[in-house]
Amino acid sequence: MKQNIYDNSTFFNGYIAKRETGVTINDFVEQPAMKSLFPKLKGKTVLDLGCGAGLLAKYCVDEGAARVVGVDISSNMINKARNENPHEKIEYICSPFEDIDLGGQTFDLIISSLAIHYIEDYPQLIEKIYRLLNENGQFIFSTEHPLSTARKQLDRQTKNWIRDEEGNRLHWAVDHYHEEGKREFYWLVDGVVMYHRSLSTLINTLIENGLVLEKIIEPQSTPEGLEKVPLLIHEQRRPSFIVIKAKKSVE
Repeated sequence: MKQNIYDNSTFFNGYIAKRETGVTINDFVEQPAMKSLFPKLKGKTVLDLGCGAGLLAKYCVDEGAARVVGVDISSNMINKARNENPHEKIEYICSPFEDIDLGGQTFDLIISSLAIHYIEDYPQLIEKIYRLLNENGQFIFSTEHPLSTARKQLDRQTKNWIRDEEGNRLHWAVDHYHEEGKREFYWLVDGVVMYHRSLSTLINTLIENGLVLEKIIEPQSTPEGLEKVPLLIHEQRRPSFIVIKAKKSVE
């Protein structure tokens, strides 16, 4: 059963309310890092896996992409994308992207922003991504950092930080690192599922499927983010995300 948490109305409404503030960890940490790895987009074909409300898809066409296909399992997200980020060069498809059939289409660039940690079968997905890439095509994705997903139980109060009696953050708790698999926790609602993978699994699966690593970023906040959200200083102590760029190797 593929998770579709964004079609839970409580989760969706809470998530959208947060994102629409424009003052989130996505705005100041993850998205700037993702975009910094993008190649020049003029004339390129792009597949956006887990496109959400279409913000990155729209960004790509604004930067000159010839065509973008955005795929998301959530009908709530796809409807929002079609209503708020439409463009004649963008096609939005509501489907689990593990199952998507694109009729033989291939792409110069495949992107995925904070969606792959929801996918149970990572090797199968990467194998599919390789087939969907053109020769020398690039794959750029962000995911929850393995240091953030490792621990099996996340305390709602401490949020994984070990604190002193006054509540000050002493250090980040890491456990169960090499016990990969399902993690279930509370985020806006109970029962949100992610899949923990070690850093070596994230990277070696790419290599084993013919992708060549080009760059890895463990992003920190932009200066604007630190000014507007001072708690983002803790990204210097432990990264929330990792962003990986790889290229299809054709011998």
